[in-house]
Amino acid sequence: MARILRRAVLVFLTSVFGLTVAIGLGILIPRPILVSDEKPGDAVPGKGQTRRILILSNPIHTDIALPADPDVLQAFGFVSEGGLELDYPGVHWIVFGWGGRSFYIETPTWGHLRAGPVLDALTWDASVMHVRRAGAISENLDTVLALDLEAASFKRLQEAISDSFLVEDDRPVPIIGAAYDDHDIFFPARGGFNAFSGCNTWTARMLREGGYQTGLWTPLPFGLTSSLTLHNAL
Repeated sequence: MARILRRAVLVFLTSVFGLTVAIGLGILIPRPILVSDEKPGDAVPGKGQTRRILILSNPIHTDIALPADPDVLQAFGFVSEGGLELDYPGVHWIVFGWGGRSFYIETPTWGHLRAGPVLDALTWDASVMHVRRAGAISENLDTVLALDLEAASFKRLQEAISDSFLVEDDRPVPIIGAAYDDHDIFFPARGGFNAFSGCNTWTARMLREGGYQTGLWTPLPFGLTSSLTLHNAL
């Protein structure tokens, strides 16, 4: 029995060490490794003008906030048609997040944490897009990272987020009854979710579409934000 216990402890410690090394290398190794010297927005009208986005973090999850400008409201008009009016008084930002359907919908706060959704998140789950309308957000918070994008980069990011929604009958269809309050909505999303390819790796992929380098593998918010500051001139 003692031998089995020692072996179990050794396997656990080896796994923790391997995961720690993988996360560390995931931050240090940039993705993509090589980037063009040409700025993404140089070849389009309005070059030199930038659009600001926000990366919002909590201990396990990141969201991307786009400004509630007319082009953004138009690009995501299907959200308004689905029941969450984005052109709403006091709205400054439209916040997008991708995640596992079971955990994301059923765990609005840590007080709602249950074994079933956690197991789904650690193994495999269908994915959803979460959209929230938000007012002014202070950029001085530790949980907020502001990034500026050239015009073409912003458009690519916006299109990549839009493409993350699952399309049914030519447009995304909201999940009826799935919301935390009156200011958010859920839609089915493309792709499957697990702990190794989760919400933060989605955020990283979106940012790479916007011209930023991220770490090779960033399953945690800390890894993503650390890699952004490490590999980009912020």
